[in-house]
Formats: sequence, structure tokens, C-alpha cells
Amino acid sequence: MKLLILDAGHCLSLALAREANRRSDVELVIEPRLSLSPARLDEVRPDALVIPPLSRPLSADPSAVTAHAEAVEAWMAACRERDVPLAWCVSDQLYEDGFDSPIDEHVIPAPRDEGLRRLVATGDRIRAELPRHLIVRLGPLFALEGSHAWLGELLDTLVDGGDLRAEADVIFCPTSADAVAMALIGMLHQQCCGAEAWGSYHLAGTEPVSAYTFVSMVRTQLDTRLEGRGETVALGGVKALSHHHDQPLRRVLNCRRVLNVFGVHQKPWRLEVGRMLDAWCLARDDAPGTTEEARDT
Repeated sequence: MKLLILDAGHCLSLALAREANRRSDVELVIEPRLSLSPARLDEVRPDALVIPPLSRPLSADPSAVTAHAEAVEAWMAACRERDVPLAWCVSDQLYEDGFDSPIDEHVIPAPRDEGLRRLVATGDRIRAELPRHLIVRLGPLFALEGSHAWLGELLDTLVDGGDLRAEADVIFCPTSADAVAMALIGMLHQQCCGAEAWGSYHLAGTEPVSAYTFVSMVRTQLDTRLEGRGETVALGGVKALSHHHDQPLRRVLNCRRVLNVFGVHQKPWRLEVGRMLDAWCLARDDAPGTTEEARDT
């Protein structure tokens, strides 16, 4: 199976590359940018095109949201002309106001934010004009490296002594980029083998949690690991924000369909964070003088 992946620096693109390197049945062609000539499809002739998500579109520059939507629509038209399947990943923030119960795939987002509405319109076009598509809605992605990595950003800020602020009243399911990469390749492999299970799917980590609790747990686990290594690092703090005073905003995706159709299980985000923190510490060992400098702090 050959996949064409856009936006090489995205944390999900990097995760897809790592997952493909572990397998012998996947070939990836990764392009550096989102905006390329659709003729690239003729050159590569992929079994599917994968577009990583625009993370945190609620806080993104409006021009970036518009550019992303326009690029996705251009690729959708090119895929339709060449009968190439498209897998587009989108942020759960499209469900701007959340729901009291877990959100099923058939619930089309109806946000108030203009940028989010633009992304929803792109999804509507894909559903109407490209039968062979996957729209994969994701919880907040985290990874150690790449753009939109989040966890890497948190660790850098904490180690530098900077304070973090996170909502205590926004509930979601953090999602490992590595887990998404594994799931996407598995889903597309089944599609190439004739599953024909196109449509929208939800994919997120297990255990809903507030943004504040997630960030606080990352800090606690980081501090524990550093102490265990004999390092004394004055980590930054975590401060709670509150924007929804009446009741917490719950943005929890129901991921039963991806399990029932493709056999994809959600990955526990706590285990994924722990695994990534272990990898981060190992990489820290390779940085000359890091441990000794920290001990002298």
C-alpha cells in the first residue's frame, strides 16, 4: 500500500513515518507542504492521500484556517478526478459547544465560530462529492516532536521554568499521534483490501479529562522521572483557567464505530504519555552534559 502524506513536519506525519518504518507492507511518500500541485497524484499514484489535521483551529489565525480548508478542497477535487481515496483528519474542536454525552459520528458539527464553520463546509463537500473518503475526527493530539505536538511544547515550557495555563472546565480525550498513525494505516490497509467502509469516524484516547488535569499529570510524571534520574529541575507551574462557569464543556468522542468496523481500540492516554516521557528521558541522556548540569542547578 502506498500513501501520499502532506505536511511533512506535522506531528502526525512524523508518527506515520515511524509506524511505516516498523512495517513492510506500507510505502509512504511525504510532501513538505499542504499546498502542492494536484498533478503530484499522477506522479505518485498513491492508494490514498492523507491530510493531517489543523490542530486547535479555535485559536488559529483565521487566514490559516481558510488556507487549510481551501487546500483540502483542492485536493478533494483532484482525488475525485483520479478516483484516489482521501483521508482527512480534523480536530474535535469543530464540536465547539460540546455535548453532555459522548458524540457519535453521525452528529455533524454546528459551530458558531466562522473558521470552524468553514472547516465544516469542507467536510460537507467531501461527503457530498467524494464517495471514497475517511473523515477522522481526533481528540487533542499529543506527541514529542513535530508541529502541533503539544506534549513536546509542554515539556519544553516546564523544563524552562515557564508556567502553563489550562482550562479546568473543558473535558476531552487526549489522543496520541502514534496511536492515530497506527490506526490510520490499519484502516486504510483494510480499505485497500476491499472493506469499502468509507465515511466519518471518531478516534481519541480513553478516559475523559480536563485540560488542567492532563497538563498537571504531565508535570507530575515529568517531575517524578527527573527525580528518579537524580536531576533537580525547577519546573514551571500549572494554573487553572475557568471559562465555563455554569458547567464544564464536554467534548468527548464516541469511538465505538471505529472499533466495530475496523477493530481499532482506543489507546489509554496515560500509558501513551508515560511511554513518551520515558522516550524523552532516554533522548535527554543523549544530550551532552544535560544530567550533570541539572544536578548542579
